[in-house]
Amino acid sequence: MRIIFYTGKGGVGKTSIAAATACKLAAEGNKVMVMSTDQAHSLGDSLSVSLDCEPQLVAEGLYAMEIDTVAESEKAWGKLHGYMKKLLTSHAQNGLEAEELLVFPGLEELFSLFKILDIYEENLYDVLIVDCAPTGETLSLLKFPEQFGSFISTMLPAKRKMVKYAGPAVQKLTKIPMPSDDVFEELTYLMDKLERMQALMDNKDVVSLRIVTTPEKIVISEAKHNFTCLHLYGYQVDAVIVNRIYPQQALEGYFNKWIALQEEGLTEICESFGDIPVFTLELQNRELLGIPVLKAAAELVYRDRNPMEIFFKDKIMSVEKEGEEWILKLSLPFAQKDEMELASHGGELIINVKNEKRRFLVPDTLKGKDVAGAKFEGGWLLVRFS
Repeated sequence: MRIIFYTGKGGVGKTSIAAATACKLAAEGNKVMVMSTDQAHSLGDSLSVSLDCEPQLVAEGLYAMEIDTVAESEKAWGKLHGYMKKLLTSHAQNGLEAEELLVFPGLEELFSLFKILDIYEENLYDVLIVDCAPTGETLSLLKFPEQFGSFISTMLPAKRKMVKYAGPAVQKLTKIPMPSDDVFEELTYLMDKLERMQALMDNKDVVSLRIVTTPEKIVISEAKHNFTCLHLYGYQVDAVIVNRIYPQQALEGYFNKWIALQEEGLTEICESFGDIPVFTLELQNRELLGIPVLKAAAELVYRDRNPMEIFFKDKIMSVEKEGEEWILKLSLPFAQKDEMELASHGGELIINVKNEKRRFLVPDTLKGKDVAGAKFEGGWLLVRFS
């Protein structure tokens, strides 16, 4: 089963491209699920159908759904949610404030990922197409398993031991309720699910990400930043899709100046993303609404290529030995040296690129070794260990 994410700046047409891809694949005989993780859902509008949080057959071989994070949260952490609410209201009246405090940043993204994992493990489809939220929210979605998983795996054993031996005394003294074994079991279940989720997202033979952009400079700039951040977290981008290219005949007269600007933008995209395939779609003379129109648009995008294909695969991170030293190499195209910071702590490497931070355990071959230096050249961060 393949999983393909479509991401990009808001308003570039991610939903239309994702839905069009799904329609084409279903028409070719595949069993396809297309789902939206954007809380401002527009997938149903694009397909011209009414969708909810349950899979719905919208055409032969094509199923669609829009994730309801409230419903998914109940499935994912019912007992933990109940304990947290009890904890927050133990010295106050129960009310709306407690519920509001329980909406933790990042949990919506986590529940979306859990639904993706569930669909993958059920293995009912040939391909899952994911219509992502705009870039910032998507990056939160994709980096959450690693960050949250690291926190849970570090804190859970210590907290459980502390509660077991000191909990009764603390509860008696402070009147603060201690978590039951059910709560810890749910946390353990969440941790196991996060590990499976991370393993899935790291599987380059299953998961691909595709960046949707338009040929305007400001949008291209965000696409590049998106690409760098995805590499920072180890995600493979296998295609770039340039949407809403104005046909030559539409740029005559008043819009004549757009000809050079658009050609400049297309040239920049093709040169910047190197060997990654670039697909294009001209601005159509009608809205991309409804399955027949979407399928026709997908034919223009992919032409004779199969959208389920892995269009490009590259090594994002590697560890090599050079003489007496080991070199960790991380591909960070479009990053700027003056926007980067590097630190190491307790076997972890901490990398900051502009406003994004990744904190991860170094590979086994580097454990116990010290960082001897680092440099950034040719789009690669090279960290030396000795």
